[in-house]
Amino acid sequence: MKFDALLTNAVIVHNALDIAEIVRQLLEEGWGIDPEDLAHISPYLTEHIKRFDEYSTHELGIQPEAYDPKLDVDFTQLRDQDLRAKGFGAAA
Repeated sequence: MKFDALLTNAVIVHNALDIAEIVRQLLEEGWGIDPEDLAHISPYLTEHIKRFDEYSTHELGIQPEAYDPKLDVDFTQLRDQDLRAKGFGAAA
């Protein structure tokens, strides 16, 4: 079960990086990004996973570029909403 959790976490991280890259590309093209829409995107997408297919491993030795975590999206409107009304402010 430990390897299943590791694989699931790796897929989620990879999807989050892909989503961030797509958001950056859309911003460069001049699209407006609504932070409310981004708040509803789940990085746990599995449609592209080929569970019983072959995968190429020749890219495993390639060093990736440094990741830039900055997105030029204004999330302050989400922070300004009353999150307690949605159940996020109360401790269990």
